[in-house]
Amino acid sequence: MAYSAANLTRIGGASNGDLWFYSSTDTIATVNTEGYFNDAANMLAVRDVIIVVDSNTPTTNLVNVLSNTGTVVDVSDGTAIVETDGD
Repeated sequence: MAYSAANLTRIGGASNGDLWFYSSTDTIATVNTEGYFNDAANMLAVRDVIIVVDSNTPTTNLVNVLSNTGTVVDVSDGTAIVETDGD
């Protein structure tokens, strides 16, 4: 599946970074590929944080925007949010 603008929502932010929510059936390995968020280049800025939810697996990861040339967006590999309860 490809990037879907309808699934990217700005949650909040400040002058030095925004927080976004993105839900997709794509794996984090797909979402963190350089260029995945190119269609959002006009919205995303370096250091923005995106909560990425893979609704198929399900998993949740935090990624941040590493670079944005205005046409090519690259995000970090992602930090998994643990979704288990050991007690």
